[in-house]
Amino acid sequence: MKLISKNIDKHGTGHITLRPEDDEDMWHLYNLIQNGDLVRAPAIRRVQNVSSTGSTESHRVRLNLTLQVKRVDFSPGGTPATQEGGDQNEDARTAALHISGIVTSENPHVKLGAHHTLDIEANRDVRIEKVDGWDSVAIARVEESIIPGKGAEVGAVVCGEGIAAFCLLSQHMTVVTHRLNVPIPRKSASGASQHDKGLEKFYGMLFDSFMRHIPYSNVSLRAIVIASPGWVRDAVYDYIVMEASRRGDKVLQRAMKEKCLKVHINSPHVHSLVEVMKSPEVTSQLKETKFAREGVMLDRFFKMLGNDEMRAWYGPEHVCLAAERGAIGSLLISDDLFRSSDPTTRKKYVGVVEDVQNKGGEVVIFSSMHESGQQLNQLTGIAAILTFPLDVEVVEAEEREAAEEAQRQESNDVMS
Repeated sequence: MKLISKNIDKHGTGHITLRPEDDEDMWHLYNLIQNGDLVRAPAIRRVQNVSSTGSTESHRVRLNLTLQVKRVDFSPGGTPATQEGGDQNEDARTAALHISGIVTSENPHVKLGAHHTLDIEANRDVRIEKVDGWDSVAIARVEESIIPGKGAEVGAVVCGEGIAAFCLLSQHMTVVTHRLNVPIPRKSASGASQHDKGLEKFYGMLFDSFMRHIPYSNVSLRAIVIASPGWVRDAVYDYIVMEASRRGDKVLQRAMKEKCLKVHINSPHVHSLVEVMKSPEVTSQLKETKFAREGVMLDRFFKMLGNDEMRAWYGPEHVCLAAERGAIGSLLISDDLFRSSDPTTRKKYVGVVEDVQNKGGEVVIFSSMHESGQQLNQLTGIAAILTFPLDVEVVEAEEREAAEEAQRQESNDVMS
């Protein structure tokens, strides 16, 4: 993402103009733009002109429109599931961001108050003005999005016998770029050769897909992970290395030697990436990356929940109580919660984040486009590891007593 201009005062009032460059930038914009915001971006509108003879001519006009946002829709990139029995030839789809709202600026081709949908395009400027002001979470998202040198940091092949999913992991997104499904006959005394032929076909198609969908020569790619249950990952690794040697592909040979990690997982499906990201061999190599930190933090929370549940709280009400008592050492919160259409709800979670940070706690905002973020969403989207144990029932009883005391005091004040 490129920052084109930034004009925000100390109260958070103003606007920022950004230029998205890739799918991850579209995801950042999706998290930045909320209902009620004013967004200005290029649009294409069909215009009809009526001539003096009464004939109608229609043509498309490119213009800039400002909308007050009513709805924001994001469609991630990647490919749809592969049909059984074959490989896909189509390229991965790019992410799409659609912003619908009411036109708020004068334009010769569009009336004020008309409804329109902006289809946000890469390398086109988007100007965002927040009616309720820019809060700390939104500003932090902008600052993070404009850091140069982004891109896919991990290429992963999650596989089992006859199936494979090719994934690219960047700081905020996990995109399944391709899926492979090749039926392999069962191994038997009479049909061993058919089984071997099926495996050979599978490895050949997997290698071709690997070459197309894993950017192994990119400098930004820090690791190539081959993950599977059982022996499949070793066989896949050996086949890729053998083919690279046979073809004399020195770049691939070096990448497999320097970047490749083989990881055991329990299930050959994409959701097992959480398992991959918290494995020791991956975390040691990728410990500075956001998605690795998410996986490690989520694993720490679940271990705490199992060993010392008084230090592992989750759910909005309980986490807010823990924050009020200054008990949170690590806050786990999903970016889903900041996309609420209710400004009050967003302000509540921004307040929790700032409160924890001001008291020296750690805050990890999970991306719901990573598997770890999706797991956190299933756990209400917010959780906390406390610095000291607190009994939920005791804290709730104390809160009720405090509320009742405040109510009695108010009644006494009214009577007096």
